[in-house]
Amino acid sequence: MGLPARLVRSQLNFFKPFVANCSLEVTRKGQDKLGELMEAIHKKDVIVRDYSFERFEGAWLIPRDERRSGVILYLHGGGYTCGDLDYAKGFGATLADECGIRVFCAAYRLAPESPYPAAVEDALEAYRYLLEKGYAPGQIVLCGESAGGGLICALCLRLKALGMAMPAGLIAISPWTDLTCSGETYEENREADPSLTEELLRFYADCYTGGLTPKEEPLVSPLFGDLTGFPPVLLFVGGDEILLDDTRRLHQKLMDAGCESKMIIAPERWHAYVLYYLNENMSDFEEMGKFLNRVMGGERKLRWMQLDNAAKIYPAARRRNWNNLFRLSATLSETVDVPTLQTALDVTVRRFPSIAVRLRRGVFWYYLEQIPAAPAIQPEKSYPLVHMPFDDIRKCAFRVLVYRERIAVEFFHALTDGTGGTIFLKTLLAEYLCRRYGIEIPATDGVLRRLDPPREEELEDSFQKYAGRVEASRKEATAYHLSGTPEPDGYLDLTTLMVPAAELKAKAREYGVTVTELLCTAMMKAILNLQAKKVPNRRRRRPVKVLVPVNLRGLFPSQSLRNFAQYVTPEADPRLGDYTLEELCRIVHHRMGLEVTRKNMSARIATNVNSERIPILKVMPLFIKNFAMKMVFDAVGECKSCLCMSNLGVVQVPDAMRSYIRRMDFIIGVQAKAPHNCGIITWGDTVYINMIRNIQEPELERHFYEVLHWMGLPVKAESNGR
Repeated sequence: MGLPARLVRSQLNFFKPFVANCSLEVTRKGQDKLGELMEAIHKKDVIVRDYSFERFEGAWLIPRDERRSGVILYLHGGGYTCGDLDYAKGFGATLADECGIRVFCAAYRLAPESPYPAAVEDALEAYRYLLEKGYAPGQIVLCGESAGGGLICALCLRLKALGMAMPAGLIAISPWTDLTCSGETYEENREADPSLTEELLRFYADCYTGGLTPKEEPLVSPLFGDLTGFPPVLLFVGGDEILLDDTRRLHQKLMDAGCESKMIIAPERWHAYVLYYLNENMSDFEEMGKFLNRVMGGERKLRWMQLDNAAKIYPAARRRNWNNLFRLSATLSETVDVPTLQTALDVTVRRFPSIAVRLRRGVFWYYLEQIPAAPAIQPEKSYPLVHMPFDDIRKCAFRVLVYRERIAVEFFHALTDGTGGTIFLKTLLAEYLCRRYGIEIPATDGVLRRLDPPREEELEDSFQKYAGRVEASRKEATAYHLSGTPEPDGYLDLTTLMVPAAELKAKAREYGVTVTELLCTAMMKAILNLQAKKVPNRRRRRPVKVLVPVNLRGLFPSQSLRNFAQYVTPEADPRLGDYTLEELCRIVHHRMGLEVTRKNMSARIATNVNSERIPILKVMPLFIKNFAMKMVFDAVGECKSCLCMSNLGVVQVPDAMRSYIRRMDFIIGVQAKAPHNCGIITWGDTVYINMIRNIQEPELERHFYEVLHWMGLPVKAESNGR
């Protein structure tokens, strides 16, 4: 809802004589207050993020409804003497909201403290900053009103002199392009203009030039410059303003130079009238939208992408009451501020177009489609990884949950693996902490720059890239099947074992294995003990196998945020006799060492990728593919191991974040037909081992605890058991 033009004009007429006699300090305060008011109008519709340069301040304004890619570099008006960052944010917020595009405001240095060429230098620095952020010149449009309108023209002259690429276009609102004040409308519109006087503009011009630089200098008065080669220009000007001739002459000179220019003269309007968000002139924003579509391309289309090779099995393998989910969470030092977290999520999802998605059904394959906006933060459920119905996954395939100090993200596994999920959570936490506490967090240790565009290498299917030429065999023995009494309502029991990281690492070193290998050994020993209790006849026992995921980014130079993991399944056959811990450690260690090589993993990748490339499979309808893949999953999937034990290792974050986080957890959902799974993560000096089950008996947890205790490790346990 805008403002009525008649009301605004009457107010401007009333204050005109006062403004003309105000000191520069008072004028500056008044203009800044106007900016704060304009920003407040759009406060709920944009996300604001300040950015500091060495010599001036800037800010990003990101619309919640971001419909276009690219960015507008906005340079504010104020006679080169007025307007701080708050003022710039005001119309910047309007631009961002109405045009559905990111806006970067540069609050350049002001005269008389910093006369010409300070404003031009700062504008150039802001433009270079956007280029360094990854925006191509064709993705940048310059916008400015009054002095800012002249400054964007001066910036283009400077770019041309430096041999730099021009932006995609310019939007100039009542541009002040002639500081000699030679236009005829200074006299013709003297009485009609409700906001400006010639005397005031001459004062501003003297401040900006400092009495040293000629006002005819093209970088001061772009009207006197060579405009050849300028990008397309859209001009707005009020029919009653004294600067009308500045715009008309600029338009004509652009046309004479062979440039594309469109001028809109609004009858009975005043200087920079577009900034006042007038009800009668809302069509001006439609003109801006059309201009942006033409010079930058149409409105942003939602990105879509094929499922990666590992992800294709998850939609096919789903059950009515089961989908493959995993969860990452962080417990903070203070209660979570949900509105702030929602704003942080709004920013973060734009950085992760392969995770902020929904699952869509195609003719031949499922695919992922980017969601237009972040999902709403949800309150925590009664237990972790509550079933996510497939209809929900088709709307948004992840969810963010809050309980007191804890922030949790639950992912459908087709989106990403534990590594990608951890990067998403850390980046979300960084954005939240920045907003909640005003701290600066560098983009290190897996925290991404939230305002950077996503890189293509983050979105790639690395399985396709690193598949070998030789295939590995899928043949494996069927493992022992853990069983128990199902929870009647689908409840998931979670038991967390907490072990001091230093003592666990020392114990692993004592056995000559890694921490992951030691925990895998302990789990195999626990299952062997449990099976011996349940199956007294040794000859009827089945192999004990634990599936250990392997992060392939350690073997291949991939930066993908999608799934990129394989697995190893160490095995012990109880029919051969009893095993000591030392024996099991050697089995696990040598199996991991033998199989976790680049050559072996590329062969495993090739087995799956080549199946996907079979011509007849490519054209097979999706419902047939689903049936076939589900059969394969049942035949060679979960039945080949007792459970999955996934260790994400030690979580590293920038030092600025560390004191705000008390704990982190990693939980993987139960399998479709097996009742247990185990996720491990290390935060600070503690290893958190999260064992989840959908049966009532906590037998495996007890046996695993006993093995760790027998090894001499201090273990603390907690559970959500009811």
